Amino acid sequence: MEELLNLYQTMGISPAVYAYGEETLDRIKDRFAAIDKIAEYNQAKVLSAMQKNKVSAACFAATTGYGYDDVGRDNLEKVYADVFHTEAALVRPQITCGTHALTVALSANLLPGDELLSPVGLPYDTLQEVIGIRPSPCSLAEYGVTYNQVDLLPDGGFDYDGIRSAINEKTKLITIQRSKGYATRPTFSVKQIGDLISFCKSVKPDVIVMVDNCYGEFVETVEPSDVGADMVVGSLIKNPGGGLAPIGGYIAGTKRCVDRCAYRLSAPGLGQEVGANLGLMPSLYQGFFLSPTVVAGAEKGAIFAANLYEPLGFKCVPNATESRHDIIQAVELGSEKAMVAFCKGIQAAAPVDSYVDPIPGDMPGYDSQVIMAAGAFVQGSTMELSADGPIREPYAVYFQGGLTWAHAKLGILMSLQKMVDAGLLTL
Repeated sequence: MEELLNLYQTMGISPAVYAYGEETLDRIKDRFAAIDKIAEYNQAKVLSAMQKNKVSAACFAATTGYGYDDVGRDNLEKVYADVFHTEAALVRPQITCGTHALTVALSANLLPGDELLSPVGLPYDTLQEVIGIRPSPCSLAEYGVTYNQVDLLPDGGFDYDGIRSAINEKTKLITIQRSKGYATRPTFSVKQIGDLISFCKSVKPDVIVMVDNCYGEFVETVEPSDVGADMVVGSLIKNPGGGLAPIGGYIAGTKRCVDRCAYRLSAPGLGQEVGANLGLMPSLYQGFFLSPTVVAGAEKGAIFAANLYEPLGFKCVPNATESRHDIIQAVELGSEKAMVAFCKGIQAAAPVDSYVDPIPGDMPGYDSQVIMAAGAFVQGSTMELSADGPIREPYAVYFQGGLTWAHAKLGILMSLQKMVDAGLLTL
């Protein structure tokens, strides 16, 4: 469309970059149609849960102080439990981020002398200090919880023999990170996670299995809680917040596990009875309602990115044709300079702070400098158009989000343009 090309040119995108993008889109239209079908199913699933639990305007009323008898808060947790097919859920703005939600889930269900096992290798950077892999005050290690891990096989598969050997009488909880984090390994499908859970429980039936579900919600029609996970945990400024939730996290799972999480989040004896919603209910409800279609747009952006960059010689994880199980697209760029150029493009396409240039810097919870491009309405929201990565080999940038497919597309085109402008590639 000539009008669109003219507008894109005023924003800095050259006709060559635009044409390359349009050629790429022609190859992936069928995949986009399949994503829309999944979004339609998940939209109906969320809508059904809201109708079943009689969501009404009364659920949007603000509460303060203790938050006793908060109808909207309690009902939202029932909606989450129904969508994730669990006995209970804890959905609170008092959970500050995904790492906080995981910390609550782990510390509530592990006691001194217990052992935590990761059968999928090293957890995400910020969780390493929570566990005590990197020493930190108030880590699980400080409270007498030991840690063990089994690395993935060279092909990215599970080392079942190693896992069997690692599970012992002290193993209380197994944590599975669904998404890749800052690693260039494949994200696990729900089926793969279900197979791993079944194996672990065949070795030790009473072991608790927690899945870090961040970036994976609504990418498939089923969730890890449908295949045996005792807890699924995530952040509301990622997929389930739909771009509207300004803060929060969730834990959905068995009543026993969720009850303990509520006691850890607030206080023993208080649990889910306290915790005011502070007027955030409309955003949390509406964000969850929009989430399936927002996730679909973000997933399209990720597929577009892989199909744009892979033919130019960059390694992409997942690659251009693989099935997807989260919204993150890793692109190995090979140098700090290329990471900076890519992130400048994402930032330049943002609705907020588009005029600033992202640069690498130190961030709490990370042992490498990190570059982040995130011109978001909600600070740090990776459901919105963003890209980030640690400045270390293989110099991979992790692109995700986009509240609309059109914005995700523009962001990826702008990242490519900045790479071209920096002389890092030619079309």
